[in-house]
Amino acid sequence: MIKPHTRRCTARTSTLSLWVLALSLPTTAMAEFQPLDDGALSGVTGQAGVTIELETKINIDHLAWTDEGTLRVNDMRLSGHNDTVLDNLKLTVDIAGTGEVLEHGFSEIARRADAGLLSTSNTDVADALAKYSMGSEFGKQFNSGDLVIHLGATDYGDPTSLTDYLQAVDFELEVGSITTTGSEGSATLFSDVLLQGYVGPTDLVIRNEGSSSKTLSNGNVVSGAELQLDTHFEVTDGSLNWDAADVILLFNFAAVGIEGLQIHNRRGDDTLGHFGMASATAKLSRGTGSVSGKEGLSIHEVEFRADIDMPVFKVGQVSIGSVQFTDFAITDTTMMVYGH
Repeated sequence: MIKPHTRRCTARTSTLSLWVLALSLPTTAMAEFQPLDDGALSGVTGQAGVTIELETKINIDHLAWTDEGTLRVNDMRLSGHNDTVLDNLKLTVDIAGTGEVLEHGFSEIARRADAGLLSTSNTDVADALAKYSMGSEFGKQFNSGDLVIHLGATDYGDPTSLTDYLQAVDFELEVGSITTTGSEGSATLFSDVLLQGYVGPTDLVIRNEGSSSKTLSNGNVVSGAELQLDTHFEVTDGSLNWDAADVILLFNFAAVGIEGLQIHNRRGDDTLGHFGMASATAKLSRGTGSVSGKEGLSIHEVEFRADIDMPVFKVGQVSIGSVQFTDFAITDTTMMVYGH
């Protein structure tokens, strides 16, 4: 049995041994530990940003917003095609330095075109090369402290194939129904929603300009620290029942069924630079309304561009033919959202 004082002596001896070992290291080895300045740190692996490879499937039984009544989204699922895993996703996350060029939009296409892997005889490819070429780099230039998140694919397939690139990330969105409930009863807005398609390059940027502000054309004042969203996508097949809803607050559809829905950008006059995909952009920040004086969430510089095909358009379960929109565009849109 070890007596207490013996145990204390052993601990002191071990500690002393560690000190002796440390002090006995060669001075050349100790000299290897040197502080790194910012320039040196930028060359260290892991300092340039974070890459996340992601696969997932999301199921939500119901999502409800309750005020005096309740708006409910029921049986929602986001996955890959045919209820498979949503995969082949790659997120790159960077905090930009001053004037740093980071991946954005179709910059990967520009990189391939510059390497001779894609022909600039394709007008979209030529546009991407002109838009995203920054000297010897490809992307968009950002300011110091900007948070830049780019969504692309882990594997784009054949680097000479535009089809592989555009169809690298497939998705499927299913919603059982969207309903409202109140003291007078309930109503279904949409039901049996199923959309399949592909996600193109998507970017989220939070600008590091919190100390500044700007005035929009309608007089609203918004913070310079804003979230900027840019995305491209395509719906290749979709169906839904449009039971009761407003479209842009102008048209009210009721008892409408749509089959074979496609959303893209392959027709009309505004296809350049979109590679056949629909596009959406928006900026979000804190703002103050010029008329109401209310402070809230400003959603501004909103733009949506697409061609929309509805080959089977039913009213009351009877098809009335097909409906097409070409160069469908929402522009110059600003919203101020606040509680009341």
